[in-house]
Amino acid sequence: MGEDVETLKRRTPLLDYLRQHNWTGHPASRSEFVGLCPLHEESRPSFYVNTRKDVFYCHGCGQGGDLIRFVQLSRGLSFRQSLACLDPEITPEADTTAVLDEAADFYQQQLDHSPDAISYLRRRGVHDLVLLRELGIGYAPGGTLRRYLTAQGYSFDVLQRLGLINARGADALYQRIVFPLQQGECIVNLYGRSIGSAFAHRFLPGSKGGLYAWEKVRNCSEVVLVEGLFDYAVLRQAGFFNVTCSLGTHLNDTQLRQLCEGERTVYIAFDVDRNQSGQHAAEQLAHLLITHGISARRVPLPDGHDPNSFFVEGGDAPQFQSLLEAAQP
Repeated sequence: MGEDVETLKRRTPLLDYLRQHNWTGHPASRSEFVGLCPLHEESRPSFYVNTRKDVFYCHGCGQGGDLIRFVQLSRGLSFRQSLACLDPEITPEADTTAVLDEAADFYQQQLDHSPDAISYLRRRGVHDLVLLRELGIGYAPGGTLRRYLTAQGYSFDVLQRLGLINARGADALYQRIVFPLQQGECIVNLYGRSIGSAFAHRFLPGSKGGLYAWEKVRNCSEVVLVEGLFDYAVLRQAGFFNVTCSLGTHLNDTQLRQLCEGERTVYIAFDVDRNQSGQHAAEQLAHLLITHGISARRVPLPDGHDPNSFFVEGGDAPQFQSLLEAAQP
């Protein structure tokens, strides 16, 4: 989007835009023009346009900025609405990452004002405020996301296409703890975990991306792989920094490729389910990794436990370290 903005400003100089909209300015210096301010009523010219820097400043109302800022102020538009106003061919709404960034920021703000969400996180063993901020964890209370994002210039159709809202305009992640999923610096999806009676897990449409927080561990010789984000959060909180998460027991091609780059040992700490599904998935993955030349170990969690419940029910870092040391191929 940044390149589109700079191209637009080069194509439409501020002075030309103002003159197209009937502003009259007189030369004040080699690179400056002055005239009456279009943003407020005045009788003496105080509105200056610097053609060299392509910016304006009004000494009367104190407003200043570039072309896009002027359109925002003069028309009462958001940044993205201003872009669309200046050139409909620029479609910032199509920038999925920008929309997801806005949504993730909004959800993070809501968490601080949601006692029920904070209480749920504590019950799940996640209480470190620094970690919450680092992971960008938020909360979707429902009923407010559409209004917030449309005020930023995003259309109903775009929000619905991305899966953030449904056909009725309701928040798709309603009453869920929200984790942003990143690939590099870009958010590629949002994961929501219900704190109520709704279906527990929800992703937005599209790929869940690679392994969670892979950039932090890709150079580690030993990696602990968990299947859930709350498993990841409690281990990070307990001081295990070589942890990543597959967001389920079935790895996609990108995730498998990430684990198999370089030489490492992967400790698979999947859920130990009563129906054996987690154990079978861990066994199959261990075999697959070994065929790719990667050392794999299965972590012997107690029956019926995952890493999250292990810590919630009294387990600590030394005890989990003992489980890692007892891991078998």
